[in-house]
Amino acid sequence: MSAREAGSALLGEFAPELLAEPGVAFGRMFESEGLSVRGKLFAFVSSHGDLVVKLDADRIEESGLDNMVMRGRPMREWAVVPIEGGVGRWREVAREAYAFVDSITPR
Repeated sequence: MSAREAGSALLGEFAPELLAEPGVAFGRMFESEGLSVRGKLFAFVSSHGDLVVKLDADRIEESGLDNMVMRGRPMREWAVVPIEGGVGRWREVAREAYAFVDSITPR
């Protein structure tokens, strides 16, 4: 099983909980499926199998998470949650990412 497949399986363990929230659906970003709210992605699995989430930049720093790096540049509102964090940590951070993106996405 590839790293992305392992991460997707981990996401699949709690995705139904988030999909039950209003406006949440699967979407695609960076060649990976992820979760979106009203069309705005908030969590997806990277090619390395880690969870990538959209959070407020200050919250990323407070959480001790690393920013996602794209083309050598840290993405200010995107954080990486290592697969080693397990389903509990992923669930917690994905729920926080959902709340953040839900709050900034027009209804």
